[in-house]
Amino acid sequence: MKIPETETFEGRTAIVTGGGQGIGGAVAKTLAERGASVVVNDLDGESARKKVEELRAAGADAIAVQGSVISAADVRRMVEEAIEQFGAVHILVNNAGILRPTPVIDIEEDEWDQVIAVNMKGTFLCCRAVLASMQAAGWGRIVNLSSTAGKNISTVGGAHYTAAKAGILGFTRHLAKEVAADGITVNAVCPGLIDTEMVRSTISDERLAAYTESFPIRRLGRPEEVAELVAFLASDRAAYITGAALDINGGDLMI
Repeated sequence: MKIPETETFEGRTAIVTGGGQGIGGAVAKTLAERGASVVVNDLDGESARKKVEELRAAGADAIAVQGSVISAADVRRMVEEAIEQFGAVHILVNNAGILRPTPVIDIEEDEWDQVIAVNMKGTFLCCRAVLASMQAAGWGRIVNLSSTAGKNISTVGGAHYTAAKAGILGFTRHLAKEVAADGITVNAVCPGLIDTEMVRSTISDERLAAYTESFPIRRLGRPEEVAELVAFLASDRAAYITGAALDINGGDLMI
């Protein structure tokens, strides 16, 4: 059987959280280009709308849903709107996240709770909300965005970010085992330093340059490269991969 050079997602609906920009924006664009109907979720409603305008201008079916992934009501509404518009949810990419570089001694309780909630609770709430639709279809793909921080420590984030990304890996493995019999795969992607607005707003250009000089592949990763890995995991070619955590970090972490 000839393996297609690109996957088609015709007839599939994908939700991408934090899809207004950065990695999420690149994922939304990649899935849309390959035929998926895309629901772009973002806390920033304007960035979600702009991304959807871009996708529609290129001929894609897409809608924007503003909302917080740590609100069960917002998440439920997001999934309901996806099903109302497109009939089902087949692919979920849990990309929404926040990063704070605060040292442990300076982390306030509210900041700890926020970082853990957005990165980890948001992943849980979104997964829970889409399972019924995927089970009804007998097919589903969930891709959770973790980080090299989940396997080691964060390059630029604090301990709360590291803890949340490690927790996502454990949650991914557990959910993968629970839903495998339903035709649903659950995997994690672990990016290193990727050239996104979030990363560049956290540390200086000088520190970024120093980090990149230390990597075997001496540059930052591109959001589009992460999107390609996500698209593979969302495809039929990855049907025998579940509970995995795939690295994309330019060789910064090799384990």
